[in-house]
Amino acid sequence: MRRPPVVLFLCVHNAGRSLAARLLLEHHAAGRLDVRSAGSEPAAALNPSVLAVLAELGLDASREFPKPLTERDAEEADVVVTMGCGDSCPYYPGKRYLDWEITDPAGLPVEQVRPIVAEIDRRVKELLEELLAETGSE
Repeated sequence: MRRPPVVLFLCVHNAGRSLAARLLLEHHAAGRLDVRSAGSEPAAALNPSVLAVLAELGLDASREFPKPLTERDAEEADVVVTMGCGDSCPYYPGKRYLDWEITDPAGLPVEQVRPIVAEIDRRVKELLEELLAETGSE
């Protein structure tokens, strides 16, 4: 049996954008993908506005925390999606990279974070459709 594609979302702090992307893709993929997130320099805490917006969407992030990037996650990833980390995110040869230019929600109130999470959700759905079409596992 073929393993599901592994998607790794990377940002600097793994406190907002990459966390939201992982939870949204996990939700939409419903087990059809292996989804991970990490930060090149993980924050001490998660972004409370992002957590609030995710809760509004019915996604539970209560067990989440900023995670560091591990060699294992990078090696196993089929697709690496970076979000605003520039040179602080390492490059791993042979991986498919996508760079999503998405506003950093750090310090923003919930009202300003909602459209950021909505944009992440839109991109996540597009990525899911593309990956499922490629693997023939729709």
